[in-house]
Amino acid sequence: MSIGFWQIAIVVVLVVLLFGRGKISDLMGDVAKGIKSFKKGMKDPTQENINTDTNTNTDTNTNTDTDTDKDSNLNK
Repeated sequence: MSIGFWQIAIVVVLVVLLFGRGKISDLMGDVAKGIKSFKKGMKDPTQENINTDTNTNTDTNTNTDTDTDKDSNLNK
């Protein structure tokens, strides 16, 4: 027994009735954005690695004053 045209049509009608056209079109738009983002990421992965290497922060101890203040408050 194979799936016929009328069975597919009934399922499509039920999905549209349950979710509405607006939600389905929003969902398809989000899927399209995801595909475009994926393709953009796959196009030139080395360029992204270069950009992230230049944006890294080399100074990791920026809040040393607040750490010593907390320690001194604990000792009181």
